[in-house]
Amino acid sequence: MIIGVGIDVVPVQRFAESLTRTPALRDRLFTAAEQRTPSGAPRTGESLAARFAAKEALVKALGAPGDLRWHDAEVVTSENGRPHLQVRGTVAGRAAQLGITSWHLSLSHDGGIASAVVIAEGLARQDPTA
Repeated sequence: MIIGVGIDVVPVQRFAESLTRTPALRDRLFTAAEQRTPSGAPRTGESLAARFAAKEALVKALGAPGDLRWHDAEVVTSENGRPHLQVRGTVAGRAAQLGITSWHLSLSHDGGIASAVVIAEGLARQDPTA
């Protein structure tokens, strides 16, 4: 059963300018692994913007609670190049409250826009904050 859906779009140039203007933002938003490609090279602005969109879409799929930590959701790329979400801490706790057992993630970037869609699936439970 689908429990939540989130979508987000991020203007790549504006996001890259934010990272340049506030260098600490990169470490606040992304884990060390997210900041690098599987080969170890630094990720491009497009790639980071898509990962940020994924985290924003994830928050929306969870009902937008305000107490989630950025590093408690990580966008990981499998060996075949497919992105997926790893959750822990505050994000895993909220997902458990809602009965979420699996995630679906799609990332894209084109024409200066990065986007992400997150679908949360599981066995619905009553939302204790509703």
